Amino acid sequence: MPPMLPPLDPQAAQSFAALFLAHVLADFVFQTRWMVDRKRNLAVLLLHVGVVFVLSWGALGGAWVVALMVALAHFAIDAVKAWSPARWRDTLGAFLLDQGAHLLTLLAAALWWPAAASQGLWAPWLPHLVAPAIFLAGLITTVLAGGYVVGMLTARFEVPLKGLPEAGRLIGQLERALIFLFVTIGEPTGIGFLIAAKSVLRFDTAKEDHRASEYVIIGTLASFAWALGASYGTLVLMQIAQP
Repeated sequence: MPPMLPPLDPQAAQSFAALFLAHVLADFVFQTRWMVDRKRNLAVLLLHVGVVFVLSWGALGGAWVVALMVALAHFAIDAVKAWSPARWRDTLGAFLLDQGAHLLTLLAAALWWPAAASQGLWAPWLPHLVAPAIFLAGLITTVLAGGYVVGMLTARFEVPLKGLPEAGRLIGQLERALIFLFVTIGEPTGIGFLIAAKSVLRFDTAKEDHRASEYVIIGTLASFAWALGASYGTLVLMQIAQP
């Protein structure tokens, strides 16, 4: 279990949980590959920011001023990344800095306007919605954001692998989802069985092609590391968000 940390102000925790869920939905569920590739087009960037605003407004239950401020901050952060040099823009470091900046703005908004969510449409149910919201946001971060991280880390290696189209991506999503499940139910030892099962299934690949085996190992370790970090991070957020 993660270490004991002081709880966040209940109202601020509610607002942060709402904004965090809206953010990961906007960036990893409703933002398509087409939009990512065309973010330098102002209309596409504004479309994405509009999605951020609508989801933030809905998650907060109607606090449109806070949602607008978050959307404007999102626009500024994404604009800096979109118009930065290409050699840096598509790197893992840029992705992590971008997401870190977004999370800091969400935390700042929640601390500056702690009652944003508690005065909205969902106010009567908020005490019961914080944990599910963080759980769902953590699951999306673990499974979908992890795909971007692994893809950026392994992009430098061009190793053709035989297999079904998109199968590797789906396998990665499933393994990260299982790791998230094992961690959140308090059974992290189950991850050892997952590692063993994948090692057996990839044995033929490792035996036939040394380059492919190294590629698979790098991708697997990156996927597992991200999933573990995001899963335990979710538990920490759920802990500090409890009143």
